[in-house]
Amino acid sequence: MELLHSGKVRDVYADGDDLILVASDRVSVYDVVLPTPIPDKGAVLTRLSLWWFEQLADLVPHHVISATDVPAEFAGRAIRCRRLRMVPVECIARGYLTGLGLKEYEKSGAVSGVPLPSGLVEADRLPEPVFTPTTKAPIGEHDEFITYDDVVAEVGAETAVELRRITLAVYRRGAEIAAERGVIIADTKIELGWAADGSLVLGDEVLTPDSSRFWPADSWQPGRAQFSFDKQYLRDWAAGTGWDKQAPAPELPADVVEVSRARYVEIYERLTGRSW
Repeated sequence: MELLHSGKVRDVYADGDDLILVASDRVSVYDVVLPTPIPDKGAVLTRLSLWWFEQLADLVPHHVISATDVPAEFAGRAIRCRRLRMVPVECIARGYLTGLGLKEYEKSGAVSGVPLPSGLVEADRLPEPVFTPTTKAPIGEHDEFITYDDVVAEVGAETAVELRRITLAVYRRGAEIAAERGVIIADTKIELGWAADGSLVLGDEVLTPDSSRFWPADSWQPGRAQFSFDKQYLRDWAAGTGWDKQAPAPELPADVVEVSRARYVEIYERLTGRSW
């Protein structure tokens, strides 16, 4: 196999006509990879994504060829998948106002050019889910909000319509399934790419604690930060150290690693109903 790309979390290998996508235990916050891995994180991301790909298969095709036909050293945290030409836009759906979306709203009353009602506060539920795309920045740089018109200019009107439709459909299906399990999906980011026949295909990972915000529904309360089963715990810890959000990032203490792993495992178990 040939290593084609090593990203913040995943390594991509070429194996004949296929790709082997390997999820590591690396973790990034504020677009910087932390020096301390989270044990089992790569396996959680892989297994949860595989579960979600099955739940979403009738909405959009996915890139998975096999979860078992992978090199033994990557077993449990890798998939064999189709090659895609990735869309140069981050496709994000938001059902609740938080994170960078909240900051953008506080500045302009809108997110990615989508106007929102006045008077919203942290963690408020939006009247309906919105498509809030961003740029897809290189490692070490930050994604920036773009408007729907910017997406049209980048990929064309027909593709832009489909990107928005698929992103919102994935979010709505995911939110519906999660709600049945007592979990709120506040927002999510998905990756789409073009297959050889020109169709749009869901790639990378989907609805994981690296790409989504998961909140326990029974403690949701707008107006404050929420308990989260996702990477937000690490973002909050890192911000609290006084770190300037530039590389190198600080080492994670053992207790922070333990809590992070436990939250990733718990959301896997809550959503799938399977024991880790």
